[in-house]
Amino acid sequence: MVDYPLPPPPVLRRCVTQLGLPDTAPINWELLDQALIHSSASAQRNNERLEFLGDAVLRLAAAEFLMEQYPGALVGELSALRSHLVSDQTLTRIAEKLGIEPFLKLSPAAAGDAAARPTRLADAVEAILAVLYLSTGDLQLVRPWLDPYLITLAAQLSQNPEQHNPKTALQELIQKHYKTLPEYRTTEVSMTHGDPERFRAEVWFRDRCLGTGVGASRKLAEQAAALAGYKDMQAIVLAKASGTH
Repeated sequence: MVDYPLPPPPVLRRCVTQLGLPDTAPINWELLDQALIHSSASAQRNNERLEFLGDAVLRLAAAEFLMEQYPGALVGELSALRSHLVSDQTLTRIAEKLGIEPFLKLSPAAAGDAAARPTRLADAVEAILAVLYLSTGDLQLVRPWLDPYLITLAAQLSQNPEQHNPKTALQELIQKHYKTLPEYRTTEVSMTHGDPERFRAEVWFRDRCLGTGVGASRKLAEQAAALAGYKDMQAIVLAKASGTH
């Protein structure tokens, strides 16, 4: 247990300011400090449990937001939108916009692990969301803080869904028109940890390779392949609709 005096340490005050929260926000300072501790810095006191709760808080906040913003949308459409809004990619973008990385406490080895950086940032955002929820017992701090990002991201998703989560967008496109799933064939081409081209992925639809991609992780390589193949799949769908395929 960390017994914080009043006022709280300056570094936490700066973090709250960076998050854009009001000075009068009833923050649980002890939990905020814990939310910024990566498991590599402390095996006993870190943000893993807060991250677990924050994942659920994020999904609830996103669901409330979508119900309010899209009253006429079908449940399937809301679920698809939410899956984009709560993705690690979205959380990493929020973390980068907020500039919270300098406040994170982690080991030198973890700090040097560039491949794990997106996950590390996404986890920190989830942990902070848990703190905001636990500080008041509801979403009164979460929604005003999170909604501006959700509004922007939802609008962008409506325009270009494949740019934000190409793997999900490609899967939904194929399922909608062909009632099947794409197939990913991914191989590890380098044994060097952190190599941005460590994995190579191909995405296939039936007997056709739609696209290829590389990445530091299997997930990133498959996302790159999906992005490369999305426009090809759109062309197939259009050809089918026009009767030329």
